[in-house]
Parts: sequence; structure tokens; C-alpha cells
Amino acid sequence: MQLLVITPPDPAPNEARLIAGLLAAGLSRLHVRKPGCSPAEMAAHLRQIPPRYHPRLVLHGHPALVAELGLGGLHLPAAARADLKAAPSLRSGQTLSTSFHTLAEIRRHRRRYDYVFLSPVFDSISKESYSAAFNLAEVAATLHQLRRRPGYRPLVLALGGITAAQLPTVQQVGFAGAAVLGSIWQSPDPVAAFRALQVAVKATVAVAVL
Repeated sequence: MQLLVITPPDPAPNEARLIAGLLAAGLSRLHVRKPGCSPAEMAAHLRQIPPRYHPRLVLHGHPALVAELGLGGLHLPAAARADLKAAPSLRSGQTLSTSFHTLAEIRRHRRRYDYVFLSPVFDSISKESYSAAFNLAEVAATLHQLRRRPGYRPLVLALGGITAAQLPTVQQVGFAGAAVLGSIWQSPDPVAAFRALQVAVKATVAVAVL
């Protein structure tokens, strides 16, 4: 089960240091989402993170910076996905991902994303009044159908309200993993919160294979 972390949309205290701590703790992919940042502001923010971690950063938007700084991938928000007529130019090893908010969107899209987010799966922690939008039985049926589909089968990660308590449900529904925001950044110790989620993921996977 994959476990990804998304940055808060607004700057957090000591954010670059905390990002480095999360990556040092074993985080495989960190999504950098700062919708209010200009390209110059985003570049300055990324340069505060040690370059050795850049291949594990996935940037929401700003495709030129992905190439310039050798980042790990590009995430297309819905608006960017709609405007993009051709696939962006990415090097080998760089990932392309996007976010969907309905099962119909996942079923009809054929661009070959390395993985996609589906949200909100549970009630959001970071956004008030952003409630779960899916019947989990319907999600499970759709994910089962996608795995049996010939050709492109997107990896779907759950987003929205993810805590350690929800991870067994994420696994049972058939998600390839989860992306986490609120339970990390609203914790007084984001790195410790991530380590706790790592333990929960290992326990969930261990139970699943018994």
C-alpha cells in the first residue's frame, strides 16, 4: 500500500525542515501543492529543500520547474488537465498524476497516469464541511472493474480524511494506497504522525496477507 503526503496549501512553520524530516523518515513521494505561489515563489520554496530529496517531490502545476529542478513528477490539477492538449514532456522515472472527484471521471479517462487521487473518500480533516462523497461499496466495485479492464489500469489512491483508523478500510475497498494531508500537518509533530501512519500501513498490509 502506497503512502503519500501532500503539503498544506499555505506555508507552514518550518515547512522545508519538516519536509526533509518526512523524506528522511522514508516517505517515498511528497506532493508540493501551493496554489497561491508564483513560479518564482515556488522555485524559492523548493530550493529550501535539500536537492537530494528533489527526485521524491511531485509538483502540482509548474511543469517547467519539474524539468529545471529534476523533481520526481508532475501532478495535474483538474483545470490544468482540461487545458492540456498533449502529455507533458517528462523524463524516465518522473511520474504523471492527477486528481478526480467522481468515479465516472476515472472510468472515462485514458491518459496514462502513473496514479490518480480520488477524493474526498472520508470527511476531510483539513477542510471544514468537505464531507465524504462516495459509497464505498460502489468504489470497491469500480476499482474491481478497473483492475480487470484490458490495457490501461490506473492506480487509485484515496484522499480526504485519511487517518490510521481508516487504513484498513482503504485496503479493503481496493485502493492502491492513500494520500495524507490533515492528519500530518495538523499534528504538533508531523514527522511523528507520519511514522505512526507507516506503522499502521505495515500492520494493515500484514493482516491483509494472512
